[in-house]
Amino acid sequence: MTQPNPLQERLTRWGFSWAGLRDNRHGEWWLLAQMTLIAAHALPPEPSLQALGWHWPLVWRGVGGVVVLIGVAVGAQAVFYLGDSLSPLPEPMPGAALVTEGAYGRCRHPLYQSLLLCSLGVVLLLGSLLHLGLLLALALVLGWKARREETRLCAEHPDYATYRQNTAAIVPFLPWLDWRG
Repeated sequence: MTQPNPLQERLTRWGFSWAGLRDNRHGEWWLLAQMTLIAAHALPPEPSLQALGWHWPLVWRGVGGVVVLIGVAVGAQAVFYLGDSLSPLPEPMPGAALVTEGAYGRCRHPLYQSLLLCSLGVVLLLGSLLHLGLLLALALVLGWKARREETRLCAEHPDYATYRQNTAAIVPFLPWLDWRG
């Protein structure tokens, strides 16, 4: 008798499939783009500011570290409130309740906000133009991914339209990252 594979069970529960990787049926391509951009944050800063004749002040590095820690805290709170409803795909878990408290009381997509805060923190830590480009690309990808997710959430939860009207999307008052209505 073979033992169940917990990773395979979790991936199946989230809706991952080989067919989905081919045709993006559950938003797999958005997740792959997101993961690629996050992994690219491990690249060294290019061009280095020193090569451009700039000195990156130590205070900005400290601010960057604090912003990363805030991002991690926001993400941890979001994961806690979502519980078993957590999925990396922009497809709500079937039968999952709509979460509107904790981090979800401040914005509709606090996990995406967390990723952007961490990315901004890396930009400030490194003073890197490359990482600034990665932050902007990540903001684009997460904005599109959240829009796809919200289409599904509106269909799944009748109360979502009211929540969407009253709560910022990812970053309050930034047009691409906060659409209400």
